[in-house]
Amino acid sequence: MVDGKPISLGLWDTAGQEDYDRLRPLSYPQTDVFLLCFSLINPASFDNIRSKWYPEIDHHAPNIPIILVGTKLDLKEEYDRRDDAEKNGDKHAFDNASKEVRELKEKKRQRPIEFREGLACAREIGAYKYLVCSALTQSNLKGVFDEAIR
Repeated sequence: MVDGKPISLGLWDTAGQEDYDRLRPLSYPQTDVFLLCFSLINPASFDNIRSKWYPEIDHHAPNIPIILVGTKLDLKEEYDRRDDAEKNGDKHAFDNASKEVRELKEKKRQRPIEFREGLACAREIGAYKYLVCSALTQSNLKGVFDEAIR
């Protein structure tokens, strides 16, 4: 229920592999809203919003609303905590970090996507909203789907 009304929500996770590039747009015409998602700790995922996903959606379904969603908020928060600890002198701040956080740290000149960057991208592509969430902790997950329904 959203705003006191029962809702039926159908989700389609369209494959990102090149093999599906010609098939994927066939699912677009019956779409009411796109949840265009990227990982907050994967800069390449964020770059793909502008270079691949938005151009494809804009071409095949130009008038359908988009909500831009940054995912893996829990890992971004972990990275930020550990990075702050390291800046404050903790040389072992990343020693027992999760695999994805360690991998991001090991890639020189790469860092998580900041909220302001996601918001700027949302404005650039004309997204209706920009939201962040974590499926693992459920942080703002309901908010993402509630916004899509509205």
